[in-house]
Amino acid sequence: MKNNLQNTSSDKMYKIIFLHHSTGQLIVNAGNETNRIIRYLFPQKTYVSQYFSDFNSINGTNYDFTEQFFPKNNPYGWNNYPYDYYNIWVKNAGDQTYLDEPTLEILTKQYELIIFKHCFPVSNIDEDINKPDINSADKTLENYKLQYLALKQKLHEFPNNKFLIWTGASQVMANTTIEQALRAKTFFEWVKNDWNIDNDNIFLWDFYALETEGDLFLKNENASNTYDSHPGKSFAKKVAPLFCQKIIDVIQHK
Repeated sequence: MKNNLQNTSSDKMYKIIFLHHSTGQLIVNAGNETNRIIRYLFPQKTYVSQYFSDFNSINGTNYDFTEQFFPKNNPYGWNNYPYDYYNIWVKNAGDQTYLDEPTLEILTKQYELIIFKHCFPVSNIDEDINKPDINSADKTLENYKLQYLALKQKLHEFPNNKFLIWTGASQVMANTTIEQALRAKTFFEWVKNDWNIDNDNIFLWDFYALETEGDLFLKNENASNTYDSHPGKSFAKKVAPLFCQKIIDVIQHK
């Protein structure tokens, strides 16, 4: 458990951003997904943003939650795997955007807490070829680990900011193999037990454990259907408040 309880009950706004794709959007909306065009034309509060509005009113806090797709489909491409965070935030770090995506140098000036996650294809991990390459987009354990180690070093460059990372989203059985699922479990266990350390500015939310409930795959009852690895509505509704509470715990260092 990370310590140093922080008092954030003040007039100063504490800004939070969540970087995600469709799985994250379903959780943010507690399963009530709305067409993107409708959301653009008729902006409305998500479940999570409303949660924090209510929380602020009750507790006298000033937590401001926002979210966005990252990376965007154009020009970077709809990929948010370990390689892509490494590519944008480590390899191409700096005060300028990379392919229209904000670097950590940009984000950390705007937000106190930065939350990010991977899409469920992150769990389709191929067999190692005993040639780890940090600059490779190939989904292997050896590449993932190098990229995560570089990411941790980069996140530590911003000690005044906090980072909350989801363990990767899982696949339903129909969309992966036993071998890939075993590698995914191995990687997320490594992230939790080896990569993550106490008393730093990085925190984890174990989304993988919530989805799989100890199994190798996203449980069918937690999925949209047996062939779709997006979270189901009932699951999203159940875990959305857990996500909100985790954010509060991170802010308050619980």
